[in-house]
Amino acid sequence: MSTSRSQNPGQVSASLPGVTHYVTGHDASTGKAIVQSTREGSWNGLFDNSIAFNVVYTTSEFPASLADDKDITTHDELVSSKKLGLVNPNGTVCRMVDFGPGHKPLMHRTQSLDYGLVLEGSVEMILDSGETRLMHRGDVAVQRGTMHAWKNASTTEWSRMFFVLQDCQEVVLSGKPLGEDLGFASGSEDLPDSGSKASL
Repeated sequence: MSTSRSQNPGQVSASLPGVTHYVTGHDASTGKAIVQSTREGSWNGLFDNSIAFNVVYTTSEFPASLADDKDITTHDELVSSKKLGLVNPNGTVCRMVDFGPGHKPLMHRTQSLDYGLVLEGSVEMILDSGETRLMHRGDVAVQRGTMHAWKNASTTEWSRMFFVLQDCQEVVLSGKPLGEDLGFASGSEDLPDSGSKASL
């Protein structure tokens, strides 16, 4: 897929369009809604640039406080810290992920309830049971603390997904807490722990 839209900083998926984040707010004098900031997507390549993350927004408490732009300040500070894992404890993460052709799928689990939407291409959802589903543009997966992986179905083109990850209570199966499991990426500088490993 070719595009005339400019690439974003750090973007490694040359065949996909750049993205823009529009953050709304209120005009203090009129109370009317405004576009408070317009931000280019900013991508971070992982695992030899075989995939890339673009963090759109985060919240660090629930319900989120929008007073005095506290949520914006907290989000900017968290992203700048480079300490954000896949999940933000007590909050949410809105993230786009680009998957390169031929990338190695990461079997992993997060302690979170996730919504994953295919934006570009086709992506195979792989569960640790061996069960798979081929997802196409517009398809949504609801991940409920399970071991899973994402595989770009194309060997030539990039694919893109949009995720919202919400921290959740500890997932317990047959009396055993599951917790976060980052598979082969555990301890990698590319992917910090979220701080929700199983308490055994």
